Amino acid sequence: MFVLLSAFMTLPVLLLMNSEAPNAMAFVRSAIIVLVLGIIGLVCTLHRVRDLKPRYMFVLTVASWFIIALLSALPFYFSHQGISAADAVFEAVSGVTTTGATVFTGLDTMDRDLLLWRSILQWIGGIGIIGMFVAVLPFLRVGGMRLFATESSEWSDKALPRMRTLSRGLLVVYLFLSILAVVTYSLSGMSLFDAFNHGLTSIATGGFSTSDQSMGKFSDLLLIEATIFMALGSFPFFLYVREMHGQRGVLFRDQQVRLLLGILLAVPLLLTLHEWWIAPGVFDPFHNYTATLFNVTSVITTTGYAAGDYSAWGPLAFAVFFFLMFVGGCSGSTAGGMKIFRFQLSVIILKEQLMRLLHPRAVLTRKYNGRSVSDEIIASMIAYTFVFLLTLLVMTLALAALQLDFVTALSGSLAALTNVGPGLGNLIGPAGTFSPLPDAAKWILSIGMLMGRLEILSVIILLSPAFWRG
Repeated sequence: MFVLLSAFMTLPVLLLMNSEAPNAMAFVRSAIIVLVLGIIGLVCTLHRVRDLKPRYMFVLTVASWFIIALLSALPFYFSHQGISAADAVFEAVSGVTTTGATVFTGLDTMDRDLLLWRSILQWIGGIGIIGMFVAVLPFLRVGGMRLFATESSEWSDKALPRMRTLSRGLLVVYLFLSILAVVTYSLSGMSLFDAFNHGLTSIATGGFSTSDQSMGKFSDLLLIEATIFMALGSFPFFLYVREMHGQRGVLFRDQQVRLLLGILLAVPLLLTLHEWWIAPGVFDPFHNYTATLFNVTSVITTTGYAAGDYSAWGPLAFAVFFFLMFVGGCSGSTAGGMKIFRFQLSVIILKEQLMRLLHPRAVLTRKYNGRSVSDEIIASMIAYTFVFLLTLLVMTLALAALQLDFVTALSGSLAALTNVGPGLGNLIGPAGTFSPLPDAAKWILSIGMLMGRLEILSVIILLSPAFWRG
């Protein structure tokens, strides 16, 4: 992983051909450091037996994400921009976890190599997230992918060939959608540089932009296209692979995909009608609906783009966007959040409990996507929800202790844990950045972003004394 990361660090210099890469030496120094660390690791473990037991996989998964995030900050820290360690790490973590929160301002005039590195980080993080959710976390019995049929829920000799086929398919789909996004944006009026950056961050549902106005800088047509690509990035990628292998219609038969599409159709329409009701004189139906659809999609898919300050659209919009930050996209996608399936399972449990109150002796079957849902899955979901809310509480109190106002502390913590990106309010909302926050707050939020990306439980287990016994 370190060797691959060092290769990616050379891309901003190679793609910009040095003339537009004023931080070329920063990238070269960073790449050399990471490459040397990778080679040392390879040499030290060259003849070791690679026995990937769950205990070791927990350590590998969590450590790799934390360490790669730190190493990814080196180009920012070594650049001539004078970026502090806290800012460099925050930006790198936000990139790798595809959160999209930023501490940078003046993006329109920022060095292009740094802008390109931000987008590349999100693209790397996107494919890493898909691989982790589809192959690693099911093996560790963490996350929601155990609900869905994949060929990678076990790492046995029998399963490895199928897992390699799935991995190749995921990479092909990810590359195809990324290239399609870049080409589409370019043909619709974006410069090649803007199209490349936004193409990478749209499919990764990352949200880093090349302008302080984010996607609000561009036309309604580009907003519609970005909405489509954000939605595509938030669908389960393993279902794309199944479609590719002849299982027609499997994507839209999936319950989480259908609910996500339903929310994306209903919520923007209701918010647009509300906007027309409260301000009919300044209402432009097409533009208002396009902006609302775009922003709702950006938040629910945890992309983090913005087209205007939606936190200033009135109390109803403020409340709707706050609760949408919890939802997230589908399991097995690049999106963050609590994921659609957890809310659907909660509804199933509620219905089951109501039926038991009416018919105490009834024998009830619990089905999701045509599959039985075990008590283990339900227990895992309840544990995740409790730990998520507890972590949100602790982070909010920690930020409030740093003298941040309640809206900033709560929405910032929520945006980090769900990997949405911007929070709410004047300070860190869609029209602001995380730059004014104290360094301590940035470190707390950086840890929160990584915990949210790793489904929290996989990090919490490493803090348990029982994990290290034996």
